[in-house]
Amino acid sequence: MALMSMTGFARIAGAGFGYRWTWELRSVNGKGLDIRLRLPAGFDQLDQAVRERAGAMLSRGSVQIGLSLQREASATALRVNEDLLASILDLVRRIEGTVPAAPPTLDGILAIRGVLETVEVEDDPQTAAALGERLMADLEIALGEMVAARAREGAAIGAVLMARMDEIDRLRSEAEAAPARKPEAIRRRLAEQVATLLDASSSFDPDRLHQEAILLATKADIREELDRLQTHVAAARVLLSEGGAVGRKLDFLAQEFNRETNTLCSKANDRSLTAIGLDMKAAVDQLREQVQNLE
Repeated sequence: MALMSMTGFARIAGAGFGYRWTWELRSVNGKGLDIRLRLPAGFDQLDQAVRERAGAMLSRGSVQIGLSLQREASATALRVNEDLLASILDLVRRIEGTVPAAPPTLDGILAIRGVLETVEVEDDPQTAAALGERLMADLEIALGEMVAARAREGAAIGAVLMARMDEIDRLRSEAEAAPARKPEAIRRRLAEQVATLLDASSSFDPDRLHQEAILLATKADIREELDRLQTHVAAARVLLSEGGAVGRKLDFLAQEFNRETNTLCSKANDRSLTAIGLDMKAAVDQLREQVQNLE
């Protein structure tokens, strides 16, 4: 399966049944799948179907789906406001004969504001159903284009992440081979520090200092961190090769990488190891940033 980014865009335009429409889809990073839908008035019946189809094709991301729709030609009709007309006729009957005036004519009554109303002609059920099917078909195309865009970006991110894995593994090998991390080098350095302390004061217990030096040498060893880093690199490479919705797993691994590099830097007892640790931390930071974009 391909790696998928959570960022994508698609726009599809269509026409038919007396309408023109445009689907516009946008997606950005999100902790889960959040679908925000905007449909024109009178098309709320598509809401559930749109959400179900988007949910079937997307796993994560904040997704905005909008449908804009216009009639190609005005489809309107005149309608008599029966309630207003009844009120006017009732008033005419009540004041008839009390006011010296000619009887009202039909055209005069219809000319009164509000008696005649212009209304949109509703589509018949068959046309409405056919339009809904066509709209959903175009949505399917738009979702497919957005998924393809997310896959293209996912492939690019995957290449970057593989490069970061290679860099972290290379730096781990450099730290492995660094002379400064050898136990004898650590003990020698600590012995020199102990000798300096003994020269400065005769009140130190040499045996106790020797024991403390051995303990510090053990704590300063980064063997465990290097082994964990090697395991994490192997696990990340497997996830990147398998593809699919692996963003959460890689995010967890990125946190583990960060923990091990921080410990490595804190244990570093030599400038060369510190430099390797800082370079590794920079690579891990780039890894964590890119992983946030994956589905």
